[in-house]
Amino acid sequence: MLSPLLAESLARRKVHYSWVIAAVTFLTMLVMAGAVGAPGVFIVPLQKEFGWNTAEISSALAIRFLLFGLMGPFAAAFMNYFGMRRVMMTALGIVIVGLGTSLYMQQFWQLVLLWGVVVGLGTGLTAMVLGATVATRWFSARRGLIIGLLAASSATGQLVFLPLLARLTEVYGWRTAMGFICGALLLAMVVVFALMRDRPVDLGLPLYGDSDPVPAPAKATSLAALLWTPLVVLGEVSKSMTFWVLFATFFICGASTSGLIQTHFISMCGDFGLAATAAAGVLALMGIFDFFGTIGSGWLSDRFDNRWLLFWYYGLRGVSLMMLPFIDFQIFGLSIFAVLYGLDWIATVPPTVKLTAARFGPEKANIVFGWIFAGHQLGAAFAAYGAGLMRTLLASYTPSFFLAGALCVIAALLAIAISKPARAKAQTL
Repeated sequence: MLSPLLAESLARRKVHYSWVIAAVTFLTMLVMAGAVGAPGVFIVPLQKEFGWNTAEISSALAIRFLLFGLMGPFAAAFMNYFGMRRVMMTALGIVIVGLGTSLYMQQFWQLVLLWGVVVGLGTGLTAMVLGATVATRWFSARRGLIIGLLAASSATGQLVFLPLLARLTEVYGWRTAMGFICGALLLAMVVVFALMRDRPVDLGLPLYGDSDPVPAPAKATSLAALLWTPLVVLGEVSKSMTFWVLFATFFICGASTSGLIQTHFISMCGDFGLAATAAAGVLALMGIFDFFGTIGSGWLSDRFDNRWLLFWYYGLRGVSLMMLPFIDFQIFGLSIFAVLYGLDWIATVPPTVKLTAARFGPEKANIVFGWIFAGHQLGAAFAAYGAGLMRTLLASYTPSFFLAGALCVIAALLAIAISKPARAKAQTL
């Protein structure tokens, strides 16, 4: 493998190999997020080719969101048992098979199976839990910054691919655009195979920011124990009000981002006469500002009260969503919305992860955050299907945006109700 040689070369230059791990994880989460976000471009082409309505297509995407989230805590357990590298390789392979096979689908049940079940399971193995695991396993210092960087890669990947995919779909058809995504996933698989390692101790290194290597903890004794661990952890943390508040706020986070904007924004703009390529460009602009906003959130989460950060993030998001139906659906007005909303797209992730680790400890943090992220994807599934159904029944997306905005205001109030973590614990992060 290249990793020992590269680690030695970087060490001579006083660069820790953890930054290579962060870069590989960034790439993986970027392309996997592109796979998650891609179907938002394909709703209209699928309607034209197969005659499926918005509610039907949205139901398959809702299943994908649901499985994407429910896999989170089990993905964390798989990473603890099999190692991150194996799990990442498996996940990328599953998604390539699911998307590649969908190039030949003809029936609606095939859409549900491939885009809903297969892609949902595969992407769920490398969701936000992967970023939380890398941050806690490879970094002792700068964890908030790393969480922000990796969260930004996930959210940005859902958006920056869209203009290119929309253009490929417009010129060559949706199958060509899907083939491009499969190629990007294959490239990420090669990089993971060559450079990814599970823990710093595998290379004889300490965590970034520490001076001594940390031995790997004992693994579960059996696969049954492995699968049981997330349920045991859920039973333990379910007694905590902090867990349920974070779960509820992340449910609203998913409903107001992935489920609504990522899935339906292009279709909503089409209702107002805006071309898919232009709408995808607006989403890409959101992705650019989300990248800086989420990294900035990671920096802020290392320095300020994470509860109040969540209050402001959810509150501002709610206001922007309720204002969207009143703006002029031209590029100028939508660009202003993209900047304001994009800065806040996934800015909620770093403070949520930090609060999770501070309250439940670093060893359980990835599994607990996996359950909280499941709440995020339940919210995404709720909004993906609900907005599609509302569009089918009422011929309008507007009520969905008002509801999402109101939920964000509720999340802002819930966030400041979280009890403040002990100062000693917060400083270890």
